[in-house]
Amino acid sequence: MNEPDAEFAAKADHDVMPNKNPRIDLSDPSLFRLILRLAIPSVVGLSINALQQVVNAIFVGALGAQAIAAVSMTLPIVVLLAAAGQGIGVGAASFISRHLGAGEYLEASRGASTALALAAPVGVTVTIALLLNMREIFLALGATPTIMPLALDYATTLLFGCTLMLLNIVSGFIVRAEGNTRFSMWTMMTAFILNAGLDPVLISVLDLGVRGAALATLVSQTAAISLYIAYFTKRRGMVLVRTSHISLRADRIRQIALVGAPATMTSILSAIAVMLLYGAAAPFGEESIAAVGIAVRILTIGALLISGFCMGSQAILGFGWGARDFSRVLRTAKVMLSMTVALSVAYSAAVVIFARPLVKLFSDSDNVREIAVSACTVFHLFFGLYGIESVVTAMLQSLGRARLSAVVCFARHYLFIPAVLLFPIISGFSGVLASQAMAELGAGMIALFVMFGQFAELRRGDRHIQPGINSAR
Repeated sequence: MNEPDAEFAAKADHDVMPNKNPRIDLSDPSLFRLILRLAIPSVVGLSINALQQVVNAIFVGALGAQAIAAVSMTLPIVVLLAAAGQGIGVGAASFISRHLGAGEYLEASRGASTALALAAPVGVTVTIALLLNMREIFLALGATPTIMPLALDYATTLLFGCTLMLLNIVSGFIVRAEGNTRFSMWTMMTAFILNAGLDPVLISVLDLGVRGAALATLVSQTAAISLYIAYFTKRRGMVLVRTSHISLRADRIRQIALVGAPATMTSILSAIAVMLLYGAAAPFGEESIAAVGIAVRILTIGALLISGFCMGSQAILGFGWGARDFSRVLRTAKVMLSMTVALSVAYSAAVVIFARPLVKLFSDSDNVREIAVSACTVFHLFFGLYGIESVVTAMLQSLGRARLSAVVCFARHYLFIPAVLLFPIISGFSGVLASQAMAELGAGMIALFVMFGQFAELRRGDRHIQPGINSAR
């Protein structure tokens, strides 16, 4: 770097230095306390986000079966949008936390600004493409003549908030990468309260039907992005988001894209896997489909808790890696591992023990209950390994290990898809249930193998750094 460039970088770095009193110090030596401070708000925020979908379904359900079917058909579109936002967000969060750890605040700010700049055109492009092909999409999903008008009303209204949704998702990842998971939690809570309050007014009082539900979501997304804009404008975090820091350099975009791509593909594969699971259960009757649906919902709640925990703690890993403090990265991963494994084992044990009363919350049918109890038990046999998978994935994303991250992220789906297509032919409905358990077991073993390799590499890196530190002293 020549002298003028160095002078400019010094001034720019000073301009984007963090506030003197950041809310959470990512270098806090008390790892257990720091992880809890970051993880708990993240878990609460994700849980609120999931609850928002439940509340929408309750109010729309009051309009009748056709309305709830129309809204349900929009779910694959929402999953696609969320997957795109999650991919950009995960890549940006990894980039930001690593550069913050290295003290490179300008580079972290460039990563945040660039990620938001990428989300906007992606949102606009996806919106236009979906609006032009919406009828054909719903026809492919099996919409009937009575459901089609309702589905179009809901989806076309909702799609106008597509770009806002992507910007909100990416903003949430940026804020969490700085360690401010509480702000992200309060933002999602505000959006949820607003959505829940507007749903009955717009759907029933103003008689807007499913379009009212979409408008409520649109208003809540607008409120959320307004809070994030205020956050970045008032410089409440450690990065500075502004247009002058947007960088379309190929190397920066590639870093964000390579780390984020596995997260996007994992979300898409998860949606495909659920569709295949329901399709495999279909030949065994509607009661089997309903039972599998109950088991999937209960499994998803547990997965949400673990994923939220890892998502909130992820910034510590990236920060430590950027600071070249390999021993801290290793200790953080071990603490996260012990906590997530304990949580996932406790959750799976609770589900197996209390499967019958849990299932009663979802169905009044004795036959559905019996099948669902078996499904819940089998689905949670190896759920304890999910904690390992989540921690390893979070660690690899934080370290910028895109290829290994893809191996761990995709493992469950690569194992599940052939299993769910083959096992039912061999073992009937038992094969349907076994496919999920075997995929979880196989993915857990792969995650363990990768984890041991990464831990060994971190130890070697720490031993390599320590002699240099001692000689410098």
